[in-house]
Amino acid sequence: MEVIFIKDLKNQGKKGQIKNVKDGYAENFLIKNGYAVKKTKENEAKLKHEQEKKKKEDLENKKKAEEIKEQLSKEVLDFTVKTGAGDKVFGSISVKQIKDSLDKKGYKIEKNMITIENPIASLGFHKVEIELYPEVKATIKVHVMK
Repeated sequence: MEVIFIKDLKNQGKKGQIKNVKDGYAENFLIKNGYAVKKTKENEAKLKHEQEKKKKEDLENKKKAEEIKEQLSKEVLDFTVKTGAGDKVFGSISVKQIKDSLDKKGYKIEKNMITIENPIASLGFHKVEIELYPEVKATIKVHVMK
C-alpha cells in the first residue's frame, strides 16, 4: 500500500514523502497513529497544494529577510564602555546587548540569530553577522567607544 506521510517518523519517512509499505503496517500503525494517510488522488492533490503554499511562503519570508538585510547593513550600533590603562576595555559586548540595542531600533532579532566570531573587547568598529533566514545573512557594524 502506498501512503503519504503527514508527520515525520524517524527512520521511516519525512512529511510529504510517498512510500510503499506493507498493508498491515500502514493500516494498524501509520494511519491509525496519524503519521500517514492512504495515497489517493485527493490526498496527492492536497499534498501538492500544501507544498506549493509552503514554497510561496518561503519565497515571501526570504524576500522580507532580504529587505531587513538591506536596512541592517546601514545600521551602526554604538556602545560606550569603561576602559582602563592603555584603553583596555573592561568586559566585552555580549549577544544580549546587541539584541537589546536592535530591539530598541525596532528589529525583531532573536539571540540565536546573532553570531560573534571573536569577543568584542576592544575599541573601534567590529562586524557582527545575523542570520535572518537560511542563506540570508546580514552584517552590522558595532562601534565600541569610551
